[in-house]
Amino acid sequence: MSFATRFVAHPLQAFAALLFYSGFRLLPFAWASAIGGWVGRTVGPKLSVTKRACRNITRVFPEKPEIEVRQMITGMWDNLGRLAGEYPHLNRIDVYDPNGPVEVVGAEIIDQLRDDGKPGIFVSAHIGNWEIVPLCGSQRDLPIDRVYRAANNRLVEWLYSQGRAATDGALIPKGPKGARMLLKSLRDGQHLGVLMDQKMNDGIAVPFFGHDAMTAPAIAELAFRFECPVVPVHIERLGGPKFRIILEPPLVIDVSGDREKDVLALMTQINSKIETWVRARPEQWLWLHNRWLD
Repeated sequence: MSFATRFVAHPLQAFAALLFYSGFRLLPFAWASAIGGWVGRTVGPKLSVTKRACRNITRVFPEKPEIEVRQMITGMWDNLGRLAGEYPHLNRIDVYDPNGPVEVVGAEIIDQLRDDGKPGIFVSAHIGNWEIVPLCGSQRDLPIDRVYRAANNRLVEWLYSQGRAATDGALIPKGPKGARMLLKSLRDGQHLGVLMDQKMNDGIAVPFFGHDAMTAPAIAELAFRFECPVVPVHIERLGGPKFRIILEPPLVIDVSGDREKDVLALMTQINSKIETWVRARPEQWLWLHNRWLD
């Protein structure tokens, strides 16, 4: 890392992030969401990375006219901006408050995993405000260890960790160190939360929207190794700062004796679930990932 990056660029980035975080935290939750959404849909579509989102959408929905593609992109940026504005308020959100901004469907599944005496895995995706999802576990006495990609800027990473501290459970970085932590977490009977919709170059090719997508197989391998349930969960934005978290029954895991075949089958199930969620709320998915092989 160069001197300029470490002592100039990174501190400036961290200062800007701190101003953003502090400013939005001072606002009422609904205002922070609304202003964040306005910034997102005003600035986001003008960024060069939007071209990737456009390519991904037209790959998945080749029949969509250009106007619908643009609407999806605007919706995606609105969702991202709202997520950023809502992030400083995570520790103030009670997902089980009947008068709060979140509705939880399938909370009994959390109770089952909490009380079954086994480790478990929750799989989700970058849709809606995915940062809220782990709260449904920690606020029901089920800490969730979350796998995440650490920021390159250590100062910004520290700021991110402040928001994520609203949820009980360890933060597990991707990479070799994280792999060891994953094993220890499940060996100790803990529960993992993993966002499964990012490309992994050294993963396996799994169908996703009719195209092969490189997908990390580790979750399937761990599920077979520890014989633990895999629960799909995602969050929908119902309009503005209102949400619905949906927990689904554990996936049916077939064991044929051919581990490679079984892993592919389970990962195909997971990708199929994510595809269903995205088709239902395409404007809320993060289309910016370079998800497919070509």
